[in-house]
Amino acid sequence: MPRWGLVALGLAALWFAWVHFVSREGWVFLLDGANLALHEAGHPVVGLFSERLMVYGGTIFQLLFPALFAHHFRRRRQAPGFAAMLLWLAESLMNVGRYMKDARAQALPLVGGGEHDWTEIFGRFGVLAHDVGIGNSVRLLGLALAVYALGWAWRRHKG
Repeated sequence: MPRWGLVALGLAALWFAWVHFVSREGWVFLLDGANLALHEAGHPVVGLFSERLMVYGGTIFQLLFPALFAHHFRRRRQAPGFAAMLLWLAESLMNVGRYMKDARAQALPLVGGGEHDWTEIFGRFGVLAHDVGIGNSVRLLGLALAVYALGWAWRRHKG
């Protein structure tokens, strides 16, 4: 992995962490737009197979696509692409965690003003009262994955 790629990944990871853990905005320009498009596409696609599972489709697609791209780059032994896709997956996890944390408060704007996925999901499992803790755990998982992606890239650095 070239030095400039490592620097770019590091800066992106810092930006993602700042947006999700420091900033009040919590929205990564462009990347979260793509995440939102994938999320919204996941609902009707999964809904084709099961109306009951449709609520899970958004998060499944939002996490599945960066994971599939990461797998693609890993199989082709393209370290910069793999690390970048892991970073995308990490940011997407942070984004999902933010959405989970909002299950009771429902303060985030929703596309079309629809129902909150995680209110429904956590309600089904009887853990709605733990939305903030679960959401924070998922956000920290995303942060840990970002750190892992950087460490993985660093070990492959060709200086």
